[in-house]
Amino acid sequence: MLALGLAACAPSSHIVVGAVHPAISPSEVKIYLQPPPSFEEVAVLNASADSMFGTGGQATVDKVIQRLKEEAAKLGANGIILEGMSDQQTGALGGGSGSTSFSGGSAVGVGLGGSLGIFKKKGQARAIFTPPGAPITPGGNAQ
Repeated sequence: MLALGLAACAPSSHIVVGAVHPAISPSEVKIYLQPPPSFEEVAVLNASADSMFGTGGQATVDKVIQRLKEEAAKLGANGIILEGMSDQQTGALGGGSGSTSFSGGSAVGVGLGGSLGIFKKKGQARAIFTPPGAPITPGGNAQ
């Protein structure tokens, strides 16, 4: 039970579905938007990054992609096929203040409050292994 709880909080995880290869550097992992013509599926990947007060923009997307590449590299996968990005609100910070004054037969109250969201950017991908010298899909979809 504890292992499941810790895995849910981890910034990246994988489920192996094919042959694992020797680990490589994350810089060697190519990003594909479409599957290349020839590949072996290695694992299903998930990664996330927290972002305070908004969905995080490009910097948070880059962090998620880097974590996907690192997870793939540990398994010897030299490519990832991006399958999606999503935002999930994981919490909020809020505060407020108020004041009341009494005078004679009347009372006045004033209040002010606000809240800011805490978001998690999540990415899903498939880790793949492409044989050396395998052609890249026309259209140059690997980075």
